[in-house]
Amino acid sequence: MDRPIVACVLAGGIGSRLYPASRGERPKQFLEFGGDRSLLSQTMDRTAFADERFVLTRESFADEIHDHAPEAGLLVEPAGKDTGPALVYAAWRLRKRFDRDPVLVCLPSDHHVGDDAAFAAHLERAAGIAADTGGLVTLGVEPTRPATGYGYIIPDGGDELEGASADYDAVERFTEKPDREEARRLREAGAYWNAGIFAWTPAALLREARDSPLAPLVEALEAGEPERGFDAVDAVSVDYAIMERASDVFVTPLPVDWDDLGTWDAVGRTRSDRDADGTNDRVAGEILSVDAANNVVAAPDRHVSLLEVEDLIVAADDDRILVAPRTSSQRVREVVDRLRERDAF
Repeated sequence: MDRPIVACVLAGGIGSRLYPASRGERPKQFLEFGGDRSLLSQTMDRTAFADERFVLTRESFADEIHDHAPEAGLLVEPAGKDTGPALVYAAWRLRKRFDRDPVLVCLPSDHHVGDDAAFAAHLERAAGIAADTGGLVTLGVEPTRPATGYGYIIPDGGDELEGASADYDAVERFTEKPDREEARRLREAGAYWNAGIFAWTPAALLREARDSPLAPLVEALEAGEPERGFDAVDAVSVDYAIMERASDVFVTPLPVDWDDLGTWDAVGRTRSDRDADGTNDRVAGEILSVDAANNVVAAPDRHVSLLEVEDLIVAADDDRILVAPRTSSQRVREVVDRLRERDAF
């Protein structure tokens, strides 16, 4: 490819569903979760194929980024308003840094990946598709279960598209977080999980953003007034603001062991070891289990006794403890919202 590949790693979120480990001053991308390196550091390893790498974050996290990604450039968004404004801002900033429009590979900093080398190869392939098509490329993961916490990508199922990279398809539509019955139907129909990983040129993303709810932001950026642009738009995901409305959107498979480490259920599923009885997921701490099974325990420097309970989350950090059904892991954000209302987060 005759243009640079630039990795843009998103690290501006807090990760409120991983409360209490993830807090306002200690977001999940800086945490280790069973390893000896942070999620952000591991993500940077997976982007070593890129010609240049940048981390996109908020101002309050900027000083700590260098500790986890010393090799990366830093982009600081004017305000935290979800992935839509953030990625448009990154495209505008990075377009100005290069003589030739680069291909951006944009990915979150908080995913579990089973094979880093294969993951990197598929991201490179996605960059090639973005360069060949001039469109917006999203990577899709084949579902292993009817998950209700993920969005889904439905390929159009038509004839294979022509081009240098054959392993991709046009997107028919996106579906956000279906119920279990719909998730099962989508899985059987060949839909992908939406991994939130993208490839595009800045020109392609900004072109589509001009015909989206983020148009005021693009106008303000081009006028050199990013703060005004962020003030002019609402917080919105890039999927809703741009991907679901754009015309040239393509999906390419990401056939690796993958999970979004956004909830305690996911952390227990992918980043834990089993307790002595082999029945509970231990992320941190020690467990005594008596007739207890399928619980997630994340309690550093603590001993947790479980008696006749199943499918619970038990997470403790500093002076905070969370106990919840494992099936309610997506709702932990509601606890954080209540704490914020009380100025207690």
